[in-house]
Amino acid sequence: MTTRPRKPNSTRQMAILHKILFVLFFPLLTVGVSAACWLTAGIGKNASVAHWCQCQWARLGLWISGVRIKVDTSRLDPSTPYVFLANHQSQFDIPLILAALGKHWNVRFVAKEALFRIPLFGPAMVRTGHISILRENSRKAMKSIDDAVAAAERGISVLIFPEGTRSDTPEHLGDFKIGGMIMALKCNRPVAPVIMTGSYEVLPRGSWIPNPGVVHIEALAPFDPSERYTLKQREDFRLWLKEHMETAYQERRSCRTT
Repeated sequence: MTTRPRKPNSTRQMAILHKILFVLFFPLLTVGVSAACWLTAGIGKNASVAHWCQCQWARLGLWISGVRIKVDTSRLDPSTPYVFLANHQSQFDIPLILAALGKHWNVRFVAKEALFRIPLFGPAMVRTGHISILRENSRKAMKSIDDAVAAAERGISVLIFPEGTRSDTPEHLGDFKIGGMIMALKCNRPVAPVIMTGSYEVLPRGSWIPNPGVVHIEALAPFDPSERYTLKQREDFRLWLKEHMETAYQERRSCRTT
């Protein structure tokens, strides 16, 4: 029995429905899960119950939005904590990453300080161990590095967006910041680059309501950065990693457009 392709009108109607569902329910979902995370942060090893709540928030958020993910983590060991370094294309990247990686890894994000000032959501992030960073303040930036190292030592997988902010365009990755390289080197964990394609189209800059779509998330082969670079060579590490991830990103992006 063959499945008939969805008609264009039906596709547009479903997109509108998902946008309405997002506006109506995603803020309520975020408030409820933030409260649950704040309350359960002390339960389980490394706030495992709160982490589970965050993953359910991410999966439900994607379902409400009509966003699907195709994930390839076949090169990784689920029992090994990593430092994940992911490209950053949209405001929707945090739930995308949680939905993709949260089943196997207890993940904490290194995120801009502004997110931690959002009522309820921010305090929940602090309480569950996510790491804020303010690059303009060197003292706070150093504390963020120390917090990331401490999290890695507890067996948590730290996720860093090396671009530091969202890409201006889906055409290429933004410049990598040196702070992410220092974190990756000091955490003393294998580094796993993560390539996302399609998240910019789901939520472009300036938009607040996601478009239904498919996002591909693939973890590249992990490596030990200390075998190749020292802290003094962090600039070489930055340049190499940018080229490595840019090449992988362009290859996967071209596959989506062909």
